[in-house]
Amino acid sequence: MFADLANSGPMPVLSAMMCFTGQRQKLIANNIANLDTPFYQQQDVAPGAFQSALAAAVDRRRSVGREDASLGEVKGKGFLLAPGGQLTLDPLRAARGNVASRGVAYHDRNNRDMEGLMQDLAENALAFRLASDLYRKHNDILRVAITQRS
Repeated sequence: MFADLANSGPMPVLSAMMCFTGQRQKLIANNIANLDTPFYQQQDVAPGAFQSALAAAVDRRRSVGREDASLGEVKGKGFLLAPGGQLTLDPLRAARGNVASRGVAYHDRNNRDMEGLMQDLAENALAFRLASDLYRKHNDILRVAITQRS
């Protein structure tokens, strides 16, 4: 019963979004840490591609007609969300694919772009905060419904 509550409605989508933004935060932090490393090429995955694939998975789930159905496999260039909720990022493949390399290659062949990294950091943190706030609010609604208190 509780598994059905945890996997119904927006919960799997919000969980996947928090997982994606958490792992992307590590990529961005790694890019910042290697800002002065010679020959380092920044790595990223496209958040728009993940969001589009996640939206397609939600549409497939809605077409089944059950809100508690699994999202299934969410796959795209640079990421794979398994049906169990395990997310795998492949930033090297994404770097060769759609994610454009920002910044000019400097004399040490590093393509640093501090402004772009700070923008990515802020946007990613905002996406995580939004997903986690919605997740928390949905849990609060479930808690009130279960305890029958307001």
